[in-house]
Amino acid sequence: MSRTRTPVVAGWFAGEGDGFRLLGTRCAACASVFFPREDHHCRNPACGGGELAEVPLSRRGRVWSYTDSRYRPPSPYVSDPELSWEPYALIAVELEAERIVVLGQAAPGVTVEDLAVGMEVEVVPGVLHEDAETTWTTWHWRPTGVKA
Repeated sequence: MSRTRTPVVAGWFAGEGDGFRLLGTRCAACASVFFPREDHHCRNPACGGGELAEVPLSRRGRVWSYTDSRYRPPSPYVSDPELSWEPYALIAVELEAERIVVLGQAAPGVTVEDLAVGMEVEVVPGVLHEDAETTWTTWHWRPTGVKA
């Protein structure tokens, strides 16, 4: 039996492979870009407001900061206490074109020892959790091998 692939948060990302993108919104009045998406109003306090349009965000950016998570995450994250748990790296990435910082988990196998501030990374599809029926999908950051 195959698992249903379900985004952890609907509407925050779309696509597969090289077509995978985080989805943000851009204000028509001030051109501010937001992630996570904003559907109701422009969050820029200097803006009088404008139409918000969905936009795919840059696939690449530079590591702005990073850390490792050495604790088992609390609810709502799925974490079976019966299974072993391994730390993972969290990366804050400044997106190339938008100049906004987006937080995400490093791709499997990437540790804090593999990261450096300024390093180029790209967004890739990821899996947060799998159970018998569902593969819960998310995004990960993966180094491109290009140093700043």
